[in-house]
Amino acid sequence: AQFPEAIRDKNNNLYERDLSPVTQLYVSVDASTKSSLKKIDRPLFSDFWERFLDSLRALSKKGQRTVYRLTLVKAWNVEELESYSQLVLLGKPDFIEIKGVTFCGGGDGNSLKMENVPWHEEVIEFSKKIAALLPDYALASEHEHSNCVLIAHKKFLVNGQWWTWIDYDRFLELVDKFYETEGRETFSAEDYMMQTPSWAVFGSAERGFDPVETRWQRRPATAGC
Repeated sequence: AQFPEAIRDKNNNLYERDLSPVTQLYVSVDASTKSSLKKIDRPLFSDFWERFLDSLRALSKKGQRTVYRLTLVKAWNVEELESYSQLVLLGKPDFIEIKGVTFCGGGDGNSLKMENVPWHEEVIEFSKKIAALLPDYALASEHEHSNCVLIAHKKFLVNGQWWTWIDYDRFLELVDKFYETEGRETFSAEDYMMQTPSWAVFGSAERGFDPVETRWQRRPATAGC
């Protein structure tokens, strides 16, 4: 979220936007305060915080699906619940994807350690706390195997069922119509949503693992004499 000019519309003209309609637009929200964002992302721009906020403001005006991607780093950014909730109100994303950081090894310039990786239950607890601060959002889906939880706007909860998946065929139809009419015929995220399968809904027994797939779990061999 450092290039707001690539997100916003030119002169508020939907057809002359720098970014054409996309199925789902992500922005990384790695921290919710200026100091923690600088620590975690080590940004290149001196006005990184202003760029960050402007990107979120631009995101709020997009017509298609938008997502905040939050990466949790234990002891770094897991205590900023109130600040995160304020950023959600600023950008008004359709979804908030919360994922535990993946440790890829250390190095001289990397202070991240394995103990900074939160357990999945810790990711769930954080997600519940932030959802409690956002009355228009709720926990919709989880992928235990990727240490990830999805919070969705309640407009995707239709008659008690979550519709968080993407109907790609419908999206392509809508995009064709958008360009045929030079942007006069627009569409929203609800126009190409698809019902979430039961195994992907938060709280399901499968915890996000597709039952048609085979899960392999490697366990270290027990050493002994």
